[in-house]
Amino acid sequence: MRERLLEILKSPPDRFYKLISDSFDLRQRYFGLRVETCAILNAKSGKCPSDCKFCAQSVKFKVPIKTYPLLPEGELYKRAKEVFELGIDRFSFVISGISPTKEDLKRIGRVIEKLKGENAGFKLCASLGQLGKEELKFLKECGLDRYHHNLETSREFYPKISTAQRWEDRFKTVLRAKEVGLSTCCGGIFGLGESDEDVISLIESLRELGVDSVPVNFLHPIKGTPLEGANYLTPLKCLKILVALRFALPQTQIRVCGGREYNLRELQPLALLTVDSLMVGNYLTTKGRGLRDDAQMIRDMGFGSSLRP
Repeated sequence: MRERLLEILKSPPDRFYKLISDSFDLRQRYFGLRVETCAILNAKSGKCPSDCKFCAQSVKFKVPIKTYPLLPEGELYKRAKEVFELGIDRFSFVISGISPTKEDLKRIGRVIEKLKGENAGFKLCASLGQLGKEELKFLKECGLDRYHHNLETSREFYPKISTAQRWEDRFKTVLRAKEVGLSTCCGGIFGLGESDEDVISLIESLRELGVDSVPVNFLHPIKGTPLEGANYLTPLKCLKILVALRFALPQTQIRVCGGREYNLRELQPLALLTVDSLMVGNYLTTKGRGLRDDAQMIRDMGFGSSLRP
């Protein structure tokens, strides 16, 4: 598998375009011609004690972003309902920090319980950092469907990106989520300066975990972070990473998330030939595309979606 993935990542354009066609066959076989959409809410922003070099929310870096504690229950509930009214398939509460406080966890749990009580069909996700088994079990009992926690990059490259957290703890958090019966969403961010071998190592870790969904972020350099001058990606490089993921994880949801507009540029529609899911709307500290533009792109490609902006 490693040689196959390395061949994809290093393939010249004439060879690579044929691989896109092959990856589309896999995408169609397991996911048809539909695009699942998801949206996130930056429910608690900034003041994170970690030091991830790509992140604007770290207290270590001077980035002028809005910071605020966890939003009130009413606001969390309202924002989730607004997303589902737009026809977006999934919604996730995301908070900054390494782990949530007990009160923050309980507040999010109450909102999940209320939403699920109104509509059991709501697909609810959460990204709350590193949690223990009992905390994850609590979220599951409240009605949470899927837990998100990224590995970010390969085990080998991770120490060059963050020193406040351990890669192994991220891996174990995902394992615990699976143990309590939660669906899992786990991926990373590309364009940090990692090698092709690091990309493959991350993919192998995702295969080992057997996650249900892989969110793919491409670095959008933010002024004030250590990676503000990073320029490691091209649109074709991004597509090669997506195709490599599809070959390695043919039956796993692969969703393009943050940085797709900045890095894929005019090649965004081609990503839909490989991935089956898109994160739509705004991200944590950067703006995304308009929902109308994404809905039009999906229609123009001949794919189906419930998105109705």
